[in-house]
Amino acid sequence: MDARPLTDTELAAKLAAAAGELLLDLRARGEFAGKALGIEGDRLANALLVARLAAERPDDGLLSEESKDTPERLDKARVWIVDPLDGTREYSEGREDWAVHVALAVGGLATIGAVALPALGGLVLRSDLPVPVPPHEGRPRLVVSRSRPPAQALAVAQALGGELIEMGSAGAKAMAVVAGAADIYLHAGGQYEWDNCAPVAVAQAHGLHCSRLDGGVLRYNERDPYLPDVLICRPEWAGPVLDALAEL
Repeated sequence: MDARPLTDTELAAKLAAAAGELLLDLRARGEFAGKALGIEGDRLANALLVARLAAERPDDGLLSEESKDTPERLDKARVWIVDPLDGTREYSEGREDWAVHVALAVGGLATIGAVALPALGGLVLRSDLPVPVPPHEGRPRLVVSRSRPPAQALAVAQALGGELIEMGSAGAKAMAVVAGAADIYLHAGGQYEWDNCAPVAVAQAHGLHCSRLDGGVLRYNERDPYLPDVLICRPEWAGPVLDALAEL
Protein backbone atom coordinates (compact mmCIF):
# COMPACT_ATOMS: atom_id res chain seq x y z
CA MET A 1 0.00 0.00 0.00
CA ASP A 2 1.33 3.41 -0.93
CA ALA A 3 2.19 5.77 1.91
CA ARG A 4 0.02 8.84 2.38
CA PRO A 5 1.44 11.80 0.46
CA LEU A 6 3.06 14.40 2.66
CA THR A 7 1.21 17.65 3.21
CA ASP A 8 3.06 20.81 2.25
CA THR A 9 3.99 21.55 5.86
CA GLU A 10 5.05 17.99 6.52
CA LEU A 11 7.28 18.19 3.47
CA ALA A 12 8.72 21.55 4.56
CA ALA A 13 9.50 20.20 8.02
CA LYS A 14 10.99 16.97 6.70
CA LEU A 15 13.26 18.78 4.27
CA ALA A 16 14.37 21.40 6.80
CA ALA A 17 15.24 18.63 9.26
CA ALA A 18 17.11 16.63 6.61
CA ALA A 19 19.17 19.65 5.54
CA GLY A 20 19.91 20.38 9.19
CA GLU A 21 21.15 16.85 9.81
CA LEU A 22 23.36 17.07 6.74
CA LEU A 23 24.85 20.33 8.00
CA LEU A 24 25.51 18.96 11.48
CA ASP A 25 27.19 15.90 10.02
CA LEU A 26 29.35 18.02 7.71
CA ARG A 27 30.50 20.19 10.60
CA ALA A 28 31.19 17.19 12.84
CA ARG A 29 33.40 15.49 10.23
CA GLY A 30 35.89 18.36 10.41
CA GLU A 31 36.86 18.21 6.75
CA PHE A 32 36.21 21.94 6.31
CA ALA A 33 36.67 24.92 8.58
CA GLY A 34 35.90 28.62 8.62
CA LYS A 35 34.62 30.18 5.42
CA ALA A 36 35.13 26.94 3.47
CA LEU A 37 32.79 25.13 5.86
CA GLY A 38 30.05 27.68 5.25
CA ILE A 39 30.47 27.50 1.49
CA GLU A 40 30.29 23.71 1.47
CA GLY A 41 27.35 23.70 3.84
CA ASP A 42 25.42 26.13 1.65
CA ARG A 43 26.17 24.04 -1.42
CA LEU A 44 25.22 20.66 -0.02
CA ALA A 45 22.09 21.80 1.82
CA ASN A 46 20.88 23.65 -1.26
CA ALA A 47 21.45 20.63 -3.50
CA LEU A 48 19.39 18.48 -1.14
CA LEU A 49 16.48 20.92 -0.94
CA VAL A 50 16.39 21.69 -4.66
CA ALA A 51 16.47 18.03 -5.67
CA ARG A 52 13.80 16.97 -3.18
CA LEU A 53 11.44 19.82 -4.03
CA ALA A 54 11.83 19.14 -7.75
CA ALA A 55 10.90 15.51 -7.11
CA GLU A 56 8.07 16.13 -4.64
CA ARG A 57 6.53 19.34 -6.04
CA PRO A 58 7.61 19.54 -9.71
CA ASP A 59 4.89 21.99 -10.71
CA ASP A 60 5.74 24.60 -8.09
CA GLY A 61 8.18 27.48 -8.40
CA LEU A 62 11.39 27.82 -6.41
CA LEU A 63 13.43 30.69 -5.03
CA SER A 64 16.60 29.80 -3.12
CA GLU A 65 19.39 31.98 -1.84
CA GLU A 66 21.92 29.54 -3.25
CA SER A 67 20.44 28.96 -6.73
CA LYS A 68 20.37 31.24 -9.74
CA ASP A 69 17.01 32.98 -9.84
CA THR A 70 14.88 32.62 -12.97
CA PRO A 71 11.69 34.43 -14.04
CA GLU A 72 9.70 31.17 -14.33
CA ARG A 73 8.67 31.40 -10.68
CA LEU A 74 6.83 34.67 -11.29
CA ASP A 75 4.07 32.85 -13.20
CA LYS A 76 3.52 30.36 -10.37
CA ALA A 77 0.89 30.75 -7.66
CA ARG A 78 2.85 28.38 -5.42
CA VAL A 79 6.54 29.09 -4.88
CA TRP A 80 8.91 27.42 -2.43
CA ILE A 81 11.27 29.94 -0.84
CA VAL A 82 14.26 28.44 0.93
CA ASP A 83 17.40 29.44 2.74
CA PRO A 84 19.53 26.29 2.97
CA LEU A 85 21.77 27.77 5.68
CA ASP A 86 20.61 30.91 7.45
CA GLY A 87 23.48 32.14 9.58
CA THR A 88 26.49 30.84 7.67
CA ARG A 89 28.85 32.73 9.95
CA GLU A 90 27.37 31.23 13.10
CA TYR A 91 27.41 27.75 11.58
CA SER A 92 31.07 28.14 10.59
CA GLU A 93 31.97 29.33 14.09
CA GLY A 94 30.45 26.27 15.75
CA ARG A 95 27.59 28.23 17.31
CA GLU A 96 23.97 27.11 17.76
CA ASP A 97 22.09 30.18 16.44
CA TRP A 98 21.71 29.22 12.77
CA ALA A 99 18.78 27.73 10.89
CA VAL A 100 17.35 26.12 7.78
CA HIS A 101 14.30 27.79 6.19
CA VAL A 102 11.76 26.03 3.99
CA ALA A 103 8.61 27.98 3.10
CA LEU A 104 5.80 27.91 0.58
CA ALA A 105 4.37 31.23 -0.57
CA VAL A 106 0.89 31.01 -2.08
CA GLY A 107 -0.44 34.02 -3.95
CA GLY A 108 2.48 36.08 -2.72
CA LEU A 109 1.90 35.40 0.99
CA ALA A 110 3.95 33.35 3.44
CA THR A 111 1.54 30.44 3.90
CA ILE A 112 3.49 27.32 4.89
CA GLY A 113 6.78 27.21 6.73
CA ALA A 114 9.29 25.23 8.73
CA VAL A 115 12.38 26.55 10.47
CA ALA A 116 14.90 24.00 11.66
CA LEU A 117 17.33 24.85 14.45
CA PRO A 118 19.54 21.80 14.01
CA ALA A 119 22.09 22.60 16.72
CA LEU A 120 19.29 22.83 19.31
CA GLY A 121 18.60 19.12 19.39
CA GLY A 122 17.18 19.08 15.86
CA LEU A 123 14.29 21.38 16.80
CA VAL A 124 11.91 22.17 13.93
CA LEU A 125 9.24 24.83 14.37
CA ARG A 126 6.44 24.56 11.83
CA SER A 127 3.28 26.34 10.76
CA ASP A 128 0.93 23.37 11.23
CA LEU A 129 1.83 22.70 14.87
CA PRO A 130 1.39 26.02 16.66
CA VAL A 131 1.74 26.18 20.42
CA PRO A 132 0.87 29.07 22.75
CA VAL A 133 3.73 31.53 23.13
CA PRO A 134 4.78 31.48 26.81
CA PRO A 135 3.69 34.57 28.76
CA HIS A 136 6.20 37.22 29.71
CA GLU A 137 5.88 40.15 32.08
CA GLY A 138 8.25 43.06 32.32
CA ARG A 139 10.11 45.16 29.81
CA PRO A 140 10.20 43.91 26.22
CA ARG A 141 13.14 41.86 25.00
CA LEU A 142 14.40 42.67 21.49
CA VAL A 143 16.63 40.29 19.56
CA VAL A 144 19.25 42.07 17.47
CA SER A 145 22.28 41.25 15.36
CA ARG A 146 25.51 40.38 17.13
CA SER A 147 27.51 42.79 14.99
CA ARG A 148 25.20 45.34 13.33
CA PRO A 149 22.00 46.01 15.28
CA PRO A 150 19.80 48.31 13.16
CA ALA A 151 19.41 51.86 14.38
CA GLN A 152 15.63 51.44 14.33
CA ALA A 153 15.82 48.52 16.77
CA LEU A 154 18.06 50.48 19.12
CA ALA A 155 15.70 53.47 18.98
CA VAL A 156 12.62 51.31 19.64
CA ALA A 157 14.36 49.59 22.54
CA GLN A 158 15.14 52.97 24.06
CA ALA A 159 11.59 54.26 23.49
CA LEU A 160 9.99 51.18 25.07
CA GLY A 161 12.56 50.65 27.81
CA GLY A 162 13.49 47.36 26.19
CA GLU A 163 16.29 44.89 26.76
CA LEU A 164 18.58 43.89 23.88
CA ILE A 165 19.50 40.24 23.25
CA GLU A 166 22.24 39.60 20.69
CA MET A 167 21.75 36.58 18.43
CA GLY A 168 22.89 35.26 15.07
CA SER A 169 20.69 34.31 12.14
CA ALA A 170 17.32 35.80 11.20
CA GLY A 171 15.63 32.46 11.72
CA ALA A 172 17.12 32.05 15.17
CA LYS A 173 15.98 35.54 16.15
CA ALA A 174 12.44 35.05 14.86
CA MET A 175 12.12 31.64 16.52
CA ALA A 176 13.28 33.15 19.82
CA VAL A 177 10.07 35.21 19.73
CA VAL A 178 8.00 32.14 18.79
CA ALA A 179 9.56 30.19 21.67
CA GLY A 180 8.96 32.99 24.17
CA ALA A 181 12.64 33.78 24.75
CA ALA A 182 12.15 37.26 23.24
CA ASP A 183 9.25 39.59 22.48
CA ILE A 184 10.29 41.59 19.41
CA TYR A 185 12.38 40.94 16.32
CA LEU A 186 12.81 44.08 14.22
CA HIS A 187 15.13 44.19 11.24
CA ALA A 188 15.86 46.98 8.79
CA GLY A 189 18.26 47.59 5.95
CA GLY A 190 19.00 44.30 4.30
CA GLN A 191 17.13 41.04 3.90
CA TYR A 192 15.73 38.98 1.08
CA GLU A 193 12.59 36.90 0.83
CA TRP A 194 14.42 33.72 1.82
CA ASP A 195 15.58 35.36 5.05
CA ASN A 196 12.10 35.78 6.49
CA CYS A 197 9.46 33.88 4.51
CA ALA A 198 9.64 30.67 6.56
CA PRO A 199 10.03 32.52 9.89
CA VAL A 200 7.02 34.69 9.06
CA ALA A 201 4.87 31.68 8.13
CA VAL A 202 5.75 29.96 11.41
CA ALA A 203 5.37 33.11 13.52
CA GLN A 204 1.96 33.95 12.02
CA ALA A 205 0.73 30.44 12.73
CA HIS A 206 1.75 30.90 16.35
CA GLY A 207 -0.35 34.06 16.63
CA LEU A 208 2.43 36.62 16.36
CA HIS A 209 2.28 39.93 14.52
CA CYS A 210 4.27 40.00 11.24
CA SER A 211 4.59 43.03 8.96
CA ARG A 212 6.86 45.53 7.28
CA LEU A 213 8.18 48.27 9.56
CA ASP A 214 5.48 50.63 8.28
CA GLY A 215 2.81 48.05 9.15
CA GLY A 216 2.41 46.93 5.54
CA VAL A 217 1.91 43.40 4.30
CA LEU A 218 4.94 41.24 3.61
CA ARG A 219 4.77 40.17 -0.04
CA TYR A 220 6.71 37.28 -1.56
CA ASN A 221 7.59 35.95 -5.01
CA GLU A 222 8.28 39.48 -6.22
CA ARG A 223 10.46 40.08 -9.28
CA ASP A 224 13.08 41.66 -7.00
CA PRO A 225 13.36 39.40 -3.93
CA TYR A 226 14.92 42.17 -1.82
CA LEU A 227 12.73 42.60 1.26
CA PRO A 228 14.70 44.92 3.51
CA ASP A 229 12.67 45.08 6.70
CA VAL A 230 10.46 42.93 8.88
CA LEU A 231 8.74 43.08 12.26
CA ILE A 232 7.85 39.91 14.17
CA CYS A 233 6.53 40.44 17.67
CA ARG A 234 3.95 39.57 20.27
CA PRO A 235 0.60 41.11 19.29
CA GLU A 236 0.52 43.37 22.35
CA TRP A 237 3.77 45.04 21.27
CA ALA A 238 2.83 45.63 17.63
CA GLY A 239 1.09 48.97 18.26
CA PRO A 240 3.79 50.43 20.51
CA VAL A 241 6.57 49.32 18.17
CA LEU A 242 4.88 50.68 15.04
CA ASP A 243 4.08 53.95 16.82
CA ALA A 244 7.69 54.29 17.94
CA LEU A 245 8.90 53.61 14.40
CA ALA A 246 6.51 56.19 12.96
CA GLU A 247 8.04 58.82 15.22
CA LEU A 248 11.61 58.18 14.07
